[in-house]
Amino acid sequence: MFASFTRWGRVLGPVWMLLLGLSVQAAEPAAVEITAPVGGWRDTQATPGEFLQEVTYPAASVNANRVGANPSALIAGRITHMASMAKAPSVKSPTRRDPARLVVNGVALPLEVHADGQFARPWSFGAGSQGVSVSTATGEGRQERRQVQFFEANGARARIRLRVVLSWDSDMTDLDLHVVSPDGQHVFYGNRVAPNGGALDVDVTTGFGPEIFAHPAPPPGLWQVYVNYYGAGDGRDDLTVAQIAIIDNEGTLREKQQVRRVPMRKPGELTLVHTFQVNP
Repeated sequence: MFASFTRWGRVLGPVWMLLLGLSVQAAEPAAVEITAPVGGWRDTQATPGEFLQEVTYPAASVNANRVGANPSALIAGRITHMASMAKAPSVKSPTRRDPARLVVNGVALPLEVHADGQFARPWSFGAGSQGVSVSTATGEGRQERRQVQFFEANGARARIRLRVVLSWDSDMTDLDLHVVSPDGQHVFYGNRVAPNGGALDVDVTTGFGPEIFAHPAPPPGLWQVYVNYYGAGDGRDDLTVAQIAIIDNEGTLREKQQVRRVPMRKPGELTLVHTFQVNP
């Protein structure tokens, strides 16, 4: 059942900061730096397919090179202490790393950070108020967090009416998102763009995700979301928990979010995670 909530807080709350062109930051210098997006008011032009990244399967990592020329579709920055903690073991397994945490407009997901502390994640932002935050645990056991709020003033930018976000909690594992629309279109890593306008952004094969399906005008009817546990490295026997976030009418007062978590137990497992109805 969809959890409905009002968008007034996200739309109206940060207006005074947007007018000043400021981003929300911690009271003291933080170990987290967000270089994109920049807080404040912006009016950017949409680029066709800007949230589609060039990926050669099997991909080694998320490829943000193409989107790097278009900061309006990029989340990027650096976590200064990550270089020294790059080889720190995960609390779940001594062979795995714990990721940072990314929250985009209320959707929380793990964020892979490279050994030098850099992170880059393509994201297709629509019009209106947008919020991005990145947080991580420091070596002293404290949480460091940086948040940026901005307003996209270009109303011509297509809103993402339907967004499906797959992420998972383990490193060096490969989960794949499969979305089947009411008209029979099947979008996955081997067919990333559907004739009806839906598209999958990247195919992440090294753990955590996310993989994101987006559609500006989804056909009405019954939708199906599957997750395939494609493969794993040394942790083949480790349980991986997949998280699916479904956002309907994103960025509007009618926005609804639903989050489902499903345990994936072994490579080769294909699971129907959720079915949902899109109304005309």
